[in-house]
Amino acid sequence: MTGDGFDPDDFETRAIHAGWEPDQETGAIMPPIYASSTFAQDAPGEDRGYEYSRTGNPTRTALEDNLASLEGGEYGRAFASGMAAINTVLNLLEAGDHVVVGRDVYGGTHRLFTGVYEDYDLEFSFVDATDSDVVAEAITDETALVWIETPTNPLMQIVDIEAVSAVASERDTLLAVDNTFATPYLQRPLEHGADIVAHSLTKYLGGHSDVVGGALVTDDEQLDERFGYYQNSVGATPDPFGCFLVLRGTKTLPVRMDRHSENARQLATWLDDQPAVETVYYPGLASHPGHEVAAAQMDDFGGMLSVDLAADLDAVREFVSATEVFTLAESLGGVESLLEHPATMTHAAVPAPERRETGITDGLVRLSVGLESVEDLQADLEQALAGTVDSDR
Repeated sequence: MTGDGFDPDDFETRAIHAGWEPDQETGAIMPPIYASSTFAQDAPGEDRGYEYSRTGNPTRTALEDNLASLEGGEYGRAFASGMAAINTVLNLLEAGDHVVVGRDVYGGTHRLFTGVYEDYDLEFSFVDATDSDVVAEAITDETALVWIETPTNPLMQIVDIEAVSAVASERDTLLAVDNTFATPYLQRPLEHGADIVAHSLTKYLGGHSDVVGGALVTDDEQLDERFGYYQNSVGATPDPFGCFLVLRGTKTLPVRMDRHSENARQLATWLDDQPAVETVYYPGLASHPGHEVAAAQMDDFGGMLSVDLAADLDAVREFVSATEVFTLAESLGGVESLLEHPATMTHAAVPAPERRETGITDGLVRLSVGLESVEDLQADLEQALAGTVDSDR
């Protein structure tokens, strides 16, 4: 539990202080990195709150409490990666269960669902989650979970969390929301009816491209107890140093997300006017079909955007290799700007016909807009476009 006592409206204060108070013995401001695999017990079975670091570690507890506070939840659990967190949610299910999934999801999520868990007799239906009626039609008597992202990866679609929550709740089905792109600074799915919030801590919450981790947050004590059981049993837990790094990242999350959002908004507006760009996917643009829903459930629109260059694959490969400030790399959410080609990188595991049906074309490029000078970022994209993509279409 969070137990932090901070005003729930003071996100910036909680980002810095929730989960840890200065050490009473030493006065240390930052939580120590408890690099201990085991902990002394006063008598057999009588520990002081910790017994073994897979089961629990004080540095990890500080992070889990911090994350729960930021999401406005009661309980948080940290994992070795975002995929380990998602896998833990699927551990709730039984053979024969059915899952409704938003069609546009991270390629690793798609791979886990179809390449691993379908072998254990789970069924997955990938649908257009931006339409809650479509979600409702997909739910069957065997449906145990609805899984969505918003904004989605990589098409930046917006799912109305409250509308999908109402549908899931009516059918007594759990709703899990991957909140990685938005972060709790911009969107808190529990406030809109979600049962579970998932994060890749590797991204904005860590914020510096130097740690891999995942998290789950919930208000449901029974769900949290099951997450804790699987966390300990499977052992996909983060090391204390990784937890320390993410805690460092959450302290600056508000100021970083403000700058990410500002830079992305300016670049999206500029890109929308470029002849070489056919479509810009950014929920902060008034032309985005999910703009109104995003404005209602998000406090800003984030640092992620995608563009469809409607160019052939060779030209797109040249473009993503021609930038000098943007770095061609997978992942996102660090202080540096990255770009990647979903069809051959993050979503290569999704079969090509399914990619095309979803809208992931060979011309789609995803940008993680960092904290550099926006003028430098724009100039970089401009020179890359001019040198590789026909702008006279």
